Amino acid sequence: METTGAITSRVTGGLGHGFEVQLLGPRAKLADAVRTASPALVLIELTEVTTDLIRAVETVMADCPARLVFLAETAELVHAADSLRLVGALDALVLPKADAREALDALRHTLVASVRVPVVHHARGRRRKAAARPAPGRSAGPVVAIASSLGGPKALETLLRAIPKDFAAPVLICQHITPGFSDDLARWLSAETGLSVREGTDGLPLVKGQIIVAPAHVHMRVTAGGVLRLDDEAPVGGFRPSCDVLLTSVAQAAGARAVGVILTGMGADGARGLLEIRLRGGRTIAQDQQSCVVFGMPKEAIALGGAEKVLPLDEIAAQLVRWVS
Repeated sequence: METTGAITSRVTGGLGHGFEVQLLGPRAKLADAVRTASPALVLIELTEVTTDLIRAVETVMADCPARLVFLAETAELVHAADSLRLVGALDALVLPKADAREALDALRHTLVASVRVPVVHHARGRRRKAAARPAPGRSAGPVVAIASSLGGPKALETLLRAIPKDFAAPVLICQHITPGFSDDLARWLSAETGLSVREGTDGLPLVKGQIIVAPAHVHMRVTAGGVLRLDDEAPVGGFRPSCDVLLTSVAQAAGARAVGVILTGMGADGARGLLEIRLRGGRTIAQDQQSCVVFGMPKEAIALGGAEKVLPLDEIAAQLVRWVS
């Protein structure tokens, strides 16, 4: 990994002013550094997850709580960081390459948002019990979010036909569609696939195996508690519902348990949301060019670095089943 100074320049160069960021190397004495500087945000290079590192995070969160965010070079390391989240670390994120400007901008946006998260004191007597519970602010299980636009209904039918009825995660769909037709889309998908597909409603709790279509003309989000929220705020990128809004909310709610898919469609909606899922350690797929009606949204997601895998449409469901299971 690069030197701490190089990473500091790359990551914090566009954060702006207003809070102090401290970046530590993998061998830093975490508790001592936090006590000395008391920064608003602590970024830590993650090269491996060890018992000593877990204990160090426990100590910090019990004795001198701070916002700890780990930066790793691979998604595999971010997945392994779940044990650090469970003892109080705020998050673990993939560190984009130095020339991935848009991905770095998205990472900086996430870090700025992290500073607004309250710092929680973890009592020592509760730390071990916490390991048996989901990390604070995360959905308890995997959540799948799918973005689609032009050519999407048929692609969704093909994908959902291959999803088993006992699929172990809720599936949330944001399809660009004319207002008034999203409920028809849900009923059609249900009839064609034999699965439980319905239009989303405000306050609906997420249930494994349920497939939910975002209503036309409103944004659909997921809360940290696994509940749907609908709102009629301004369009994002010209779209309401916005795929970016849905995917970003799933990234924030489910963290490393989020799974994002971007299917055929024109434009770039969903690309940033898919990247947000990947930065937080989730798994991501973009449909390949050969099987797309329009290779717009997937192409933008791939260019941004948001796609972990690029797959033909008929292989996506099997990959989802492997990841969710």
